[in-house]
Amino acid sequence: MNTKVQVVVVGGGYGGVTAANRLARHTGVSVTLVNPRPDFVSRIRLHQLLTGSDDAVEGYGEVLGANVRLVVDTATQIDASGRLVSLAGGDTLAYDYLVYAVGSGAADPGVPGAAEFAHTVSDLEGAERLRATLAATSSTAPVTVVGAGPTGLETAAELAEGGRKVTLACGDVLGPSLHARVRRPVARRLGALGVTVLEGPGARVTEVMRDAVRLDDGRELPSAVTIWTAGFRVPDLAARSGLRTDTEGRLLTDATLTSVDDERIVAAGDAAAMTDRPFRMSCQAAVQFGPGAAATILRRIAGKSPARVRLMFGGQCLSLGRKAGVTQFSYLNDRVNALHIGGRLGADVKEIACRFTLRQLVSGARKAGSPASAGDGTDGTDGLEAARPEHRPTEPRARRSA
Repeated sequence: MNTKVQVVVVGGGYGGVTAANRLARHTGVSVTLVNPRPDFVSRIRLHQLLTGSDDAVEGYGEVLGANVRLVVDTATQIDASGRLVSLAGGDTLAYDYLVYAVGSGAADPGVPGAAEFAHTVSDLEGAERLRATLAATSSTAPVTVVGAGPTGLETAAELAEGGRKVTLACGDVLGPSLHARVRRPVARRLGALGVTVLEGPGARVTEVMRDAVRLDDGRELPSAVTIWTAGFRVPDLAARSGLRTDTEGRLLTDATLTSVDDERIVAAGDAAAMTDRPFRMSCQAAVQFGPGAAATILRRIAGKSPARVRLMFGGQCLSLGRKAGVTQFSYLNDRVNALHIGGRLGADVKEIACRFTLRQLVSGARKAGSPASAGDGTDGTDGLEAARPEHRPTEPRARRSA
């Protein structure tokens, strides 16, 4: 008896959700998404959670199609030869194809005291702990943000606009991913908010203490709360499962996002590493990789060769508090140029980008939950079927959040 092709998506971030929704539009495909949390985390708003201007979460009932089964659990092992995913709760999921979309989190800085005393804002749990710590700390106490990439800039500005006394330790240069001309309005905005910016020689944090940080020039700065935003890491699930990864632990893939070890495993998001095309780990890449990974799987099921997945970037949008921001434009290959939008308009563009991203996810969920759109023939895969025992649900779908 012919049954549906079973696809398991490991990870429910931007890449995993967009891949799952695209796959679930086809009547011949059954999609299960595994995620450790019952809600979708809007990582591009986590810095807002610190001040309460956004909770940075959406119910999966909003962004995940009704045709996708959600399993709230953590994948602990991938058995590529047996096509099985082991879960922390003890269950296993069989798959015909797997989307590896485990995302990324805060990197271990390898700096003395950082693991013990520094906070992070790269995942929901870290941001929630940081918010609680800030709430219990005097509003006049010094706060140090380490790292001047997008997360560091947005976090420093958000806290300073809320009245916090913030020092931003760049380690090298303010906004290293920005064009030199675009760094100027960013510096002006931070200065207007009262942020003390430390950059250049001697501004690298070499030790974090309970109430201070030490720089590599020997200076010791008081810091009641230290926030580490420099660097990201990916979970080691691929490496633990015997799949080849790059030096950062990301699953090695070809240009179709297919694992170099197994054509049944396709990656999406920050945890993917195309061997011939490095890319910036970002939401902007993930929302393109998700549909790309789905297209690769659908074409393989249909007996067709998958196409190269191409990324196109438009720039970076940064909020610098609620009242100002900067949009840094780039060429399609992600190389930045001097074009930018700043001030209040820059903040509006960032907010539009955040809302647009959410609307795209919601739109994808509706298409994935509509019988009229399923099996629409996109990618030449209408009516897909495969001889495979049906895997029945082991966990109910998470409730839609209020």
